[in-house]
Amino acid sequence: MDVAIRPIIEDDLDMVARIERQAFPTLCPPTPLKREMGNRRVRYLVAWEPLPLDDGETSSGEYRELGTDGSIGGLGKLMGAVKDRLGQRKVRVPTDYLVQGFVGLWFVADEAHITAIAVEEDSRRRGIGELLIIGSIYLAMHLNSAVVSLEARVSNYPARALYHKYGFEHVGLRKAYYTDNREDAVIMTTQPIHSPDYQARFMDLRRKFSDRYGEASIVVV
Repeated sequence: MDVAIRPIIEDDLDMVARIERQAFPTLCPPTPLKREMGNRRVRYLVAWEPLPLDDGETSSGEYRELGTDGSIGGLGKLMGAVKDRLGQRKVRVPTDYLVQGFVGLWFVADEAHITAIAVEEDSRRRGIGELLIIGSIYLAMHLNSAVVSLEARVSNYPARALYHKYGFEHVGLRKAYYTDNREDAVIMTTQPIHSPDYQARFMDLRRKFSDRYGEASIVVV
């Protein structure tokens, strides 16, 4: 899989802002992404891929340090198989690349809350949204969050099905949550993500994703 996950960098901001406008056209004002990058409680991950060259190859690019320390928090032995993915110290970031999606998370107490997730319109149905969910859960595990939560539109059945697949359960309802049409939001939360049952389920889903779409690099810190 050519698409990879990594933390947002300043070079991504214009592309992320464009995807946000596509996905949330009524959002006003737009998210102050540069300011958010300085908030210790907020993290953004992007799904990116190199632009193909004329001969079909991809640009070789350069390596940038993203500050990963090689540790994987409290993930335990089940996470050993992906330690090389979480712990790699350098990410190849070509000069010419595209951000194809992003996810924002807010960390408070023992909870990781997904505040926004969106994929470039022309790149949907490629597994990118699912890869962003996988990256979000890895990040939450790495930062020792107990659970991951989010809101979804009541009418967004495909998204709700994806979240349910990864263990998000319906735990409540926010009435008239969305300002554009006053649609209700379903509150969804995982079971404890460090529990053996959840980690076994998550790793099984991760393997199935790789079997379907190919292996993807995931760097979360």
